[in-house]
Amino acid sequence: MASVAVDRPPSPSTSSSGAGDGMSREGSVPSSASVKSFPGSPFAAPSPDLHLTDWYRTQHQVEDKVRTLKLGGHVGFDSLPDQLVAKSTQSGFTFNILCIGETGMGKSTLMDTLFNTSFESNPAPHTLPAVKLKSHTYELQESNVKLKLTIVDTVGYGDQINKGDSFTAIVDYIDKQFDDYLQEELKIKRSLNAYHDTRIHACLYFICPTGHGLKSIDLVCMKKLDSKVNVIPIIAKADTISKTELTRFKQRIMQEIKANSIQIYQFPTDDDTMAKINTDMNGQIPFAVVGSTDFVRVGNKMVRARQYPWGTVQVENEMHCDFTKLREMLIRTNMEDMREVTHMRHYELYRKKILETMGFSDVGQDNQPVSFQQTFEQKREEHREELQRKENEMRQTFVLRVKEKETELKEVEKELYTKYDTLKREHAEEKKRYEELKKRLEDEKAEFQKRKHQIATQTLSTHTLTLGKSKKK
Repeated sequence: MASVAVDRPPSPSTSSSGAGDGMSREGSVPSSASVKSFPGSPFAAPSPDLHLTDWYRTQHQVEDKVRTLKLGGHVGFDSLPDQLVAKSTQSGFTFNILCIGETGMGKSTLMDTLFNTSFESNPAPHTLPAVKLKSHTYELQESNVKLKLTIVDTVGYGDQINKGDSFTAIVDYIDKQFDDYLQEELKIKRSLNAYHDTRIHACLYFICPTGHGLKSIDLVCMKKLDSKVNVIPIIAKADTISKTELTRFKQRIMQEIKANSIQIYQFPTDDDTMAKINTDMNGQIPFAVVGSTDFVRVGNKMVRARQYPWGTVQVENEMHCDFTKLREMLIRTNMEDMREVTHMRHYELYRKKILETMGFSDVGQDNQPVSFQQTFEQKREEHREELQRKENEMRQTFVLRVKEKETELKEVEKELYTKYDTLKREHAEEKKRYEELKKRLEDEKAEFQKRKHQIATQTLSTHTLTLGKSKKK
């Protein structure tokens, strides 16, 4: 006989034993305001601070308060998983991978090897002044399952002399994808089903096979990203290091990761069917991988391999590298878990941070739950009060400045009047002085003309007397 779990109605009239009419056997449906839902789950969204195991334990505690009833016959909701599979298969899936590593570490080759195709990426130069992120989206299909795959590459990572801020562009890109999704969620008219989710689900961090340990840039970058994305460290070009050195190198990497409290992605162990294999794989991180686009004949079949003068490294041979383990864990076993962790942990942490920055909270000052509308009304009122306060301050500042300007203008006007009076007085004195000088010059001119006339008269008289004496002789 099938069983179904139904919530107990919150009505106080309903007895704990279930006595009463048929209404006592009906389940209460929680309102949308009291439950924060997320795609693909009927439960409330967990706190970003909770581990998934703790969250599931909390859900089991809630289920303890739910009654179990027996059905009288077949109902049909046992087909829900089939419906979900059919719907998901029809709409397709989205998966986004971020590849971080220095130029020439084989990131593009590994992506071609993982998905058994050629993404036709172009080699990047070593001369870029800053780190740039380039994303490419591809439509893949295997059997009747469609996958929209986005690969993001960090071009120029680690090529700069000053590598202190190499992680900045990566962090900004991840936050930008979270913000785009949040803006879509907050829209009045949302279309999340048709929205192309570009949030990063897996971050493959390529470690240079030096054999000595992690570089400072590796530790800093992974520390900045561990709360924003599922970080999976892998050792690139593992065929360049011996097995003994590789074992010591892996141990050294994990020691440094734990010493710096870097939270890398752990494959889930809460599912009994996958607990053992995921536990074993967690103990083998970081994976030492080799990628290749070449095929070599080994025996009677063609396999992906790298041909060397001393032998052949087979990519899919677990004795040669961990490529098959990475593919099994990343794609075939835990792809959906990484999508869920991205949404339920990393995105929820970002969303919580942004909403708290905006002033929203689940509880008020009296530690009582408040709705989003109440918080919005409170913030709007606070915003209005803040605008009014700023307007009053601006008005007072304006009046004060006007008064200061008036006082300043009056002082300037007074100075101008004083200067005008001074200039006017100086001008009058100067005019008077020039008039006196002019009068003196005119008097001198008249005196000069008078003396000139006298001299001319005397000269004429003398000349006349001289002519009369000359005639008498």
